[in-house]
Amino acid sequence: MPLTLADAARAFTLSDFDFHLPPELIAQHPAPERSGSRLLDSTSATPQDRVFRDLPSLLQPGDLLVFNDTRVINARLFGEKSTGGKLELLVERVLGGNQVAAHLRVSKKPEVGASVALTGAPGTHENLRATLLGRWPDAQGALFRFVLTNDAGDDPFTLMARHGHVPLPPYITHSDSAEDAARYQTVFAKNPGAVAAPTAALHFDDALLAALDARGVQRAFVTLHVGAGTFQPVKTENLAEHQMHSEWYDVPTATQQAIADCRARGGRLIAVGTTTVRTLESWAKTGQTTGDTQIFITPGFEFQLVDLLVTNFHLPKSSLMMLVSAFAGYEPVMALYQHAMAAQYRFFSYGDAMLLARQR
Repeated sequence: MPLTLADAARAFTLSDFDFHLPPELIAQHPAPERSGSRLLDSTSATPQDRVFRDLPSLLQPGDLLVFNDTRVINARLFGEKSTGGKLELLVERVLGGNQVAAHLRVSKKPEVGASVALTGAPGTHENLRATLLGRWPDAQGALFRFVLTNDAGDDPFTLMARHGHVPLPPYITHSDSAEDAARYQTVFAKNPGAVAAPTAALHFDDALLAALDARGVQRAFVTLHVGAGTFQPVKTENLAEHQMHSEWYDVPTATQQAIADCRARGGRLIAVGTTTVRTLESWAKTGQTTGDTQIFITPGFEFQLVDLLVTNFHLPKSSLMMLVSAFAGYEPVMALYQHAMAAQYRFFSYGDAMLLARQR
């Protein structure tokens, strides 16, 4: 019986996706070379320990790689209330009209209408401020709506690029640096709006992309602006009670055609990262090429487009663990994670990767 059907018949709970990860396996810095990361290849009968630059040899001419071309913004801003209390904003979405929706970390929330001073980049004096308008998207929303302003009237993207900090994940313990500004971004990042990198794509460099071209592997792009919710563990033991976070996505016309062409020539569609899977399967499920998705992929989900998946190793109890288990089968994925820990693979955003085949 195919594992997808067996998984569908099983009542999975949150505890099924828990595992103990030794803290020393959490990568705090990227590998010296992007394509020098390790790659756990599970597409053959026995998992193979490889180097990421081996990927072209594992693919076939006519295959199609689909990447997420979102660009990580310097979404973390620090400031101070008039009372002297410190605060931190993590911008989740730029709304227009200099407004942003942001997570707020502060001991006591400022009043609606209050304006707080934000810390500008060293040597700048721009009267950078954030004014609280209320919650977002409504009065019960988890985020807060602010207007960001400076003396020059710059837009939020410009202000964050100049004054913001790289929004490193909570499990990376150092402050952001020049290394993070360069490496917590894909080499083809294009459309600004993400507060977390599509980390499976961090392993690709120009030399690897050239090798894929030479192999005859095609590539296309979607956009999904990764939100901070990607790091939030699922908290309800009953998975049906979990409220999935929302993220904006777009599947361009050129990518729709590239997928149709791939199918016509008998090629395989390889998603680079879970964000690409979420985008493609949201489109397949709804027919909407652009919009917001709250798709929650758990074992038993019927995939319509993706054949192979390049992905990093994910957090215990996370929705991403559920997604990869739905894709490649729960038991195989848990066995691969045990192999990876025993073999000292590096985990999470700056860690190593795996290549998974969809269980039919």
